[in-house]
Amino acid sequence: MKVLALGGSGGMGRFSSFAISNYPNISKVTIADLNEANAIEFSNHFDDRFTGIGLDVTNKEHLEKVMSDHDVVLNTTGPFFKFGLLILKSAIKCKCHYFDICDDWEPTEEMLKLNDEALKNDITAIVGLGASPGISNLLGLKAMNELDETESIITGWDVSSAKPEDESSQKGTNAAMEHGLQQISGEIKVYKDKKYKLTKPLEKIKIHYPGRGNHDAFIFGHPEAITFPHHFNNLKESVNACHGSKQSNIYIIKILRWLVDKKLISFKQGASLMEWLERKIGTPSIEEQIKGLPSIYGLARGLKENKNASVAVTLSEEELSNSWGMGAITGFPLAFGLKLLLENKINKKGVFAPEGGAIDPDDFFSLLTDHPLSVSRSWET
Repeated sequence: MKVLALGGSGGMGRFSSFAISNYPNISKVTIADLNEANAIEFSNHFDDRFTGIGLDVTNKEHLEKVMSDHDVVLNTTGPFFKFGLLILKSAIKCKCHYFDICDDWEPTEEMLKLNDEALKNDITAIVGLGASPGISNLLGLKAMNELDETESIITGWDVSSAKPEDESSQKGTNAAMEHGLQQISGEIKVYKDKKYKLTKPLEKIKIHYPGRGNHDAFIFGHPEAITFPHHFNNLKESVNACHGSKQSNIYIIKILRWLVDKKLISFKQGASLMEWLERKIGTPSIEEQIKGLPSIYGLARGLKENKNASVAVTLSEEELSNSWGMGAITGFPLAFGLKLLLENKINKKGVFAPEGGAIDPDDFFSLLTDHPLSVSRSWET
């Protein structure tokens, strides 16, 4: 199989590139980046199956010419609110299977609408297979599978854990920080009372985590909020929430949002400031993650044997204590998606979010961790 790794030498993409270099049933990998010299230099770290090229993804003709010589696209080119939809459209047109780490809800909504086109071209497309979204979706699916009926799904993550990578081919404003700023400003979409609704980001909510009590969290503009009800129409509520090991972290981010919304600083200045802040924020201790909200989790509420129940699923204590960087925890899941495709464990055609039925969560987590997931059930606490 021939793989096109768009952004494959970037802060996220380099980790998926490293992971797939060990897959024997890949005959060719093209590392494509706007910065041609960096793409070539990075590709030289691998065997002769790897080559590096310069590619501007907004040049549709060149993009599709390159795609036409590949079987699958791994897309880590952000920010996705700028590039996600156009790249997926081209991949489907060129009959390339497709995986990405899209973390913006706006393009995700449009990308899911391409399901019929993907079916027509016999293509599998998984959007948002990173950390959040990605791992969080599959943790949420595991939680839902514990219940007889699910009414509410919350996916959550810790902003203190989102550290930008030092090594990347990207110059200028960090795409992940542009994404973050995009999703704390303006309006975001959530699902409440069986309806999609626009709301202000960073609205405070209370989360009851089974066995750990009540905690403050803040609504964030991530795709999970809209993808779960897309795939599960019986849901009444779906939100994505962030939290900080220190409450002050959230208030600093709120001040940054206010400055951008009031146009006191530019969007690019805000994204640069956010990157600086992310590097300064301390990571949560393992004790904080065990007693409070974990760095990433899925929480389902509904019915079990006709009684109100809730289930939360997170990674094991051993995994939570690992100092995963943002690039590793985002890039590796993308590579695992490709591995499952190569092994024919992903074989459904269409466009899916990670929880949409194309990925067996047990297959995925067997690649991510050697430790069992941590499951907290309300009826056991």
